[in-house]
Amino acid sequence: MSANMGTIDRIARAILGLALLSLVYFLDGQARWFGLIGIVPLFTAAIRWCPAYWPFGISTRGKN
Repeated sequence: MSANMGTIDRIARAILGLALLSLVYFLDGQARWFGLIGIVPLFTAAIRWCPAYWPFGISTRGKN
């Protein structure tokens, strides 16, 4: 499993993940648990690998 995400992609995922996780605090009732979906983009940003990119051979990492 090699990294397939670039820096901009990782930053965007981290921001999106944090925004989704904030829904846990801002929404009321059962809808607040949808904010836990934010764990997925945060996790993929942390490990620098997106499983959805892998089958299509996509990489935003650039050339080394």
